Amino acid sequence: MNRILSALALVAAAFASPAAPAQSAAPAAAPVAPTDDALFRALGGQPGIARIVGDFVPRLVADARTGEFFKHANQAHLQQMLAEQFCAVAGGGCVYSGLPMATAHKDMDIARGDFNALVEVLQAAMDAQGVPFATQNRLLARLAPMHRDIVNVH
Repeated sequence: MNRILSALALVAAAFASPAAPAQSAAPAAAPVAPTDDALFRALGGQPGIARIVGDFVPRLVADARTGEFFKHANQAHLQQMLAEQFCAVAGGGCVYSGLPMATAHKDMDIARGDFNALVEVLQAAMDAQGVPFATQNRLLARLAPMHRDIVNVH
């Protein structure tokens, strides 16, 4: 439990940067690709990311806190988009071809608690795939800025 709280604290710290009110905030730009591929390599490259995402998506559907958001999703497409996104933010040279986060989530009524539940499910998937805690935190820190485009219930 302390590991989850520690990871959530890391993610929460990334959210603490001041932002304009939600009504007037422009969508955040796509994350800037890292200048090195160290995180990508630490995640196990494409095969490692595929294993993480392959574990993560079924957990999202099965989890009582997140399942409602994903029960009608095309899981294969979701896995592909997440793999692209994780690869891109980890420095693997991939290009994310999906919708901007604000567009993809605009009608989903996602609260901070929903987002935090997703983070916990992702962490469980990474644990199951043997991803070291420090590597998990590095990925979560790179994904955290998307929070402001995903959470739309304040």
